[in-house]
Amino acid sequence: MHDKFLKPYDPQSTEKAIYKLWEDSGYFNPDNLPGERNETFSIVLPPPNVTGTLHMGSALMLVIEDIFVRYNRMQGKKTLWIPGTDSAAIATQSKVEKEILKKEKKSRHDLGREELLKRIDTFVEENKSTILSQIRSIGASVDWSRYAYTMDEPRYSAVMTAFIAMYNAGLIYRGNRIVNWDPKGQTTISDDEIVYEERKAHLYTFRYSKDFPIPISTTRPETKVGDTAVAVHPEDERYKQYVGKEFDVVFCDVPLHITVVADKSVDKDFGTGALGVTPAHSHIDWDIAKRHNLSRPQVINEYAKMMVEGRLKGLKTAEAREKVVAWLTEEGLLEKDEEVSQNISTAERTGGIVEPLPKLQWFIDVNKAFTIPHSEITGIASGSSVTLKDIMRQSVAGGDTHFLVERFEKTYTHWADNLRDWCISRQIWFGHRIPVWYKGDDIKVQVESPGEGWEQDPDVLDTWFSSGLWTFTTLGWPEKTEDLKRFHPTTIIESGYDILPFWIARMIMLSGFFLGQVPFKTIYLHGLIRDGQGRKISKSLGNNIDPVDMGAKYGTDAVRLSLIMGMAPGTDSRISEEKIRGYKNFANKIWNITRFILENTEGVIGTDVPVSQKTPADIAHLDACNKITAQVTEYIEKHRIDLAGDALYHYIWHELADNILEESKPILNGDDEKAKLSRQHTLYTILTASLKMLHPFMPFVTEEIWQSLPHKDTDVLMVAQWSNVR
Repeated sequence: MHDKFLKPYDPQSTEKAIYKLWEDSGYFNPDNLPGERNETFSIVLPPPNVTGTLHMGSALMLVIEDIFVRYNRMQGKKTLWIPGTDSAAIATQSKVEKEILKKEKKSRHDLGREELLKRIDTFVEENKSTILSQIRSIGASVDWSRYAYTMDEPRYSAVMTAFIAMYNAGLIYRGNRIVNWDPKGQTTISDDEIVYEERKAHLYTFRYSKDFPIPISTTRPETKVGDTAVAVHPEDERYKQYVGKEFDVVFCDVPLHITVVADKSVDKDFGTGALGVTPAHSHIDWDIAKRHNLSRPQVINEYAKMMVEGRLKGLKTAEAREKVVAWLTEEGLLEKDEEVSQNISTAERTGGIVEPLPKLQWFIDVNKAFTIPHSEITGIASGSSVTLKDIMRQSVAGGDTHFLVERFEKTYTHWADNLRDWCISRQIWFGHRIPVWYKGDDIKVQVESPGEGWEQDPDVLDTWFSSGLWTFTTLGWPEKTEDLKRFHPTTIIESGYDILPFWIARMIMLSGFFLGQVPFKTIYLHGLIRDGQGRKISKSLGNNIDPVDMGAKYGTDAVRLSLIMGMAPGTDSRISEEKIRGYKNFANKIWNITRFILENTEGVIGTDVPVSQKTPADIAHLDACNKITAQVTEYIEKHRIDLAGDALYHYIWHELADNILEESKPILNGDDEKAKLSRQHTLYTILTASLKMLHPFMPFVTEEIWQSLPHKDTDVLMVAQWSNVR
């Protein structure tokens, strides 16, 4: 027996060496895997921020994916897990700009575009090693030879190809529409970059003037100087007589022309049942204005200041709100003021309050029909006319991709049905610059400059546009590579459920357009990580637990197991230091079980004992081990890794340690040599089978033990065959 088993298991002294063993073996790369492997398993890593750090949510994602990857590799499949990172352009540029401002007292405009981008590239290079080393530290068996970065040259080329192709198909256009505007960051942001904060607000009920017949309610009275209509439900008897009528009023020094319109989108049971329509500062109101051909005056600018004449001119929106309420009170127009809770839209990166504003931006038209040249999507024929929305709906409705949790399919379908045109331009400098050139009124869409006098569009593309192409650009698209042919569509996508509409939906949309395929066959969405009390982990509560710190303290295997135990797909799970400590004890238990078995089988393992020479008790134990293997296999195949982990935990601790080992002691110390030999071989067989089953969940301790076994069927446990015992 190896002397190391005489000491307690020490993960800190072994984990880095074990990961190096895996990397050096070359088995992360499917091209190097042993044996003939005809069936494939492929998955792309949702790319973390290149300058970010690992948190419990991203650790959970890595662990779930690694379990599936290691299991399928052991099942004999050609298994590919592609790693990558995302530029997180807004966040990365913001960090660099803050540093420059702090140290040099300069803005990006002082530096200029080229110099800022150089600084950002340097910052990325200096900081990307953190997240990459942390991905390694959690044990992720990704194919580093295929690592991709959303801003690297192959991805840049693919993104440019994609933009130009969609533009030529008439699906990308430049237009004036409502966008989410971050006044602090001075850029548009996507829906997924909005953080909703619950805050106290006041709901004001008032009339525009004393002779205006319909009261309205709002939490933002300062925007009412931009109203052009009052919308009511067509079946609301209270207001039917006013539909179609027009009123001229002066509201807080601003002349308004208000038309009463009937619109089915209005909830007649909410508030007064009447909606003051501010087309330029509300996504919903913009759509109402479009349906009723209303004007859309902008009254708030890019710095969240009022643009109207009179007492509100130049005021910040919060100051203007106070002025309007004071005016309403003075004029006797305020009918009610009640405190309510409200979700405020804030920009994730800057914390600024998001303003819906009309802006000239680049959009993807999700409702425009085009001819799809090639389609493998059920219900969409090659050469047929479809829209991007059709692709999104049919990919799921036809069963080409499916959600493991049904409620997420409903969320996805609702989101797809209500999808507006996607704003893909951002007013920052770091990112894939839009390949559009202007010279007077002339426009050219191409990557390189058309020549002297042409100026390129200053905006860059939304990061989600490049990451929406992720499943196929990482496989070599637009080239027709062997990887693309072999591994796409990928087998599964795994991510947090909060990213469903933003990333997963866009990947389905773009993969359908460019390849006529779904990007993945199965969608596994995990829940949020909560603390031991069930609270959401947040900075304000101070309840964050660092996975890297916990791994250093208790071993990575303990962290991995604590993350997935008790976590069904789509459900939130709890993590605490106490829970992690408990699974450190389990790793030690496996170590101690190994020591006992190796001590008692030394010198006798190497030849097989036929079934005819095994005792009935040992045959029963081997049958039970086969049953647990079958059960764990079934659970993993059904994506219930929580149940698989639980079944393994109970088998190892309670059946193997508590029952079989205790039962074995008198046999191993007895005089019946046949029974003793039978038990020795049975224990060793169960040990190797248990290590194989545990490996996807606890790869470090199992590989460390495997390396010291006197007899094994492969040098590296990571590529051992997942099979029943004899």
